[in-house]
Amino acid sequence: MGDRYGRDVLSADPHAPNRRRVAEVAADNGLVVECVDSGWCGAVVGTDKGADGWAVVLEDRHGVRRPFALRPAGFRLDGDVVTLVRPAVAGPSAPTRTASGSLAVAGHRAVVARGSRIWVEGRHDAELVEKVWGDDLRVEGVVVEPLHGADDLLARIRDVDPGPGRRIGVLLDHLVPGSKETRIADEVRRAYGAHVVVLGHPYVDVWQAVRPQVLGIDSWPEVPRGRPWKEGVLAELGRPHATPADVAAGWRWLLGHVRTYADLEPSLLARVEELIDVVTASD
Repeated sequence: MGDRYGRDVLSADPHAPNRRRVAEVAADNGLVVECVDSGWCGAVVGTDKGADGWAVVLEDRHGVRRPFALRPAGFRLDGDVVTLVRPAVAGPSAPTRTASGSLAVAGHRAVVARGSRIWVEGRHDAELVEKVWGDDLRVEGVVVEPLHGADDLLARIRDVDPGPGRRIGVLLDHLVPGSKETRIADEVRRAYGAHVVVLGHPYVDVWQAVRPQVLGIDSWPEVPRGRPWKEGVLAELGRPHATPADVAAGWRWLLGHVRTYADLEPSLLARVEELIDVVTASD
């Protein structure tokens, strides 16, 4: 006798295709995956939330980074299609390393600032140093101050009258043979000796000390002579560049990509570390 009411609608359909369940995998840093759509392969370096939702950031073997939307069955892991999900958020814990790579000092209280100072050429330089070395400088009681141009360096030094306990460490842009900055640095060294140490990096602007790979490009764009460098770079990158406000926004965008010392060029890292040693050394 047949079933007048048919089969149980809640039971599994024996004729339905056997669908393979896609595993969910946490997008932990260092996990190497491949985007199913584009074939891009890289290691997970973090997750970001944008206007269209959460994305995972992958870095390929050349150091180039790209974001990819976290969507179902969007990646391959060891040949298998998987769904990447945000890693579980652990409870609050103190970081073990600062952005500069130094051991973090837990529970540290502010100390009185030293008489010694580090001077950098402009606000952008000061903000970059603060972002990477700020925790270390607060532990050491070192203040970073912007110069707003190398031309004022000698006058500023005369006002301070450096000596024991009042050393000045100076970081200059474009410190290369034959440059104006190099001539100023030589004059300072002759006049003040060991109490003022002038170091620098070879770049036209401190923007170039940020590794271009953190922006997903292989190198900084070439800007023709006579054109303002920052405006030219922003134009080549397709970002607004016509006004000072555009340049300020461009800097905030660039600085937002800097998370640790690994995002900076070694030539800047070495100079800043050396200046910190200079101004914190005992007399």
